[in-house]
Amino acid sequence: MPFDAVALLPAPLRARMTPAELKRIGRFLLAGGFAALVNWGARFPLNMIMPFGAAVICAYGVGMVVGFFLYRFFVFQAHEGDARDQLWKFVVVNLIGAAEVWLLALFFARWLAPAIGWTLWVEPISHAAAIGIGAATSYVGHRLLTFRGL
Repeated sequence: MPFDAVALLPAPLRARMTPAELKRIGRFLLAGGFAALVNWGARFPLNMIMPFGAAVICAYGVGMVVGFFLYRFFVFQAHEGDARDQLWKFVVVNLIGAAEVWLLALFFARWLAPAIGWTLWVEPISHAAAIGIGAATSYVGHRLLTFRGL
């Protein structure tokens, strides 16, 4: 019997999980995964010329540019909407997301890893985990603000 994650959601939220919404979430995960990979990969060369925290923020910006176009055209199919209106909302959601990813990455790398004695690939894994957590809150922000009603 397959696992039904939707069944675990509260009834009002479960009612909103239509097949179209589930497909949108799937497209978001694909597009967001690609943008996150760009974000994560961009940090390595940036980290050669700047400290970890600054590299995380700059890499987030690179991933954000890729993400905007993928979300606008592939996920929410909002290419006919007002791009300027979508862009400023996208930036607001992502500024919150950038702060979240930055704080989590630094928390994992500078506090959690030393606290548990973790020493293997601390910064790359801390950054990847922070991006993953940020993806969930990012979807909610883009669904409710950036591309609302689509």
